[in-house]
Amino acid sequence: MDRVSLQALECYGYHGVFPEENKLGQRFIVDLDLDLDLVRAGRDDDLFATVNYAEIAERVKQIVEGPPYKLVEAVTEAIAAMLIREYPLIVEAHVRLTKPNPPVPFHFAGVAVTIHRKRE
Repeated sequence: MDRVSLQALECYGYHGVFPEENKLGQRFIVDLDLDLDLVRAGRDDDLFATVNYAEIAERVKQIVEGPPYKLVEAVTEAIAAMLIREYPLIVEAHVRLTKPNPPVPFHFAGVAVTIHRKRE
C-alpha cells in the first residue's frame, strides 16, 4: 500500500478538561499517514487519482479549530472518522495529534495520541 503523509500541521484549538484550556486555547500539531493506492496517480499524473492534501489539511484544521473536546483522544477520533468518511480512496488513516504544552507540572515535549482507522 502506498502512503501520503502530512507532517506537523499546526492548528490552534480550545480542547482540554481544564476551563483555562477552553478559554485560552493552545497549539496542536497533527501528523497524518494516509494509505491508498497511488499507482494511477503516479502513472497518469492525475490529481483525481489521489487525495488533495491541501483540502485535507483544511478539513483537519476545521476540526481542531472547531468546537472544543475534553480529550485529545476525541479530537483525534473525529479527524480519523472524517478522513475515512469523506475520502473514499483512503484505505487506512493514521492520525497523530500532539498537544505540545499540556497544563501539567512536568517538562516534556508534549503528549500525543495516535489513532489508526481502517475502511471496513
